[in-house]
Amino acid sequence: MTSASTLTRADLADSLHREIGLSRSESSQLVEQILEYMSDALSHGQNVKISGFGSFVLRDKGERVGRNPKTGVEVPIAPRRVLTFRASQMLRDRIVKAG
Repeated sequence: MTSASTLTRADLADSLHREIGLSRSESSQLVEQILEYMSDALSHGQNVKISGFGSFVLRDKGERVGRNPKTGVEVPIAPRRVLTFRASQMLRDRIVKAG
C-alpha cells in the first residue's frame, strides 16, 4: 500500500500480480474490468453486493427543505440518488479486531 494508507488501483493490481502470478498488465486489466462492471451495474440502478465485504446500495432521496447555515434562509433541496456502502458483519468484525 502507498504511504498515505490509501489502497489504490495500482495496489490491487500489484497484489494480484504477486499473489496469483498474473502479469502486471493482466492484473491491471482485471482490476479495471471489475471496477467497470461494478460502475455499470450501479449506473443502471443495480445494487452491488460482495459477500463477506459489503454492499453498495443506491437510495433515492426525496425533495426536502434545507436551511442555509450562514443566512438561515430556507431553500429546497432537489431529489437525488445517493450511493451508500454498508460493510458486512464479517468485515466489521475484522476491523474491530484490527483496531
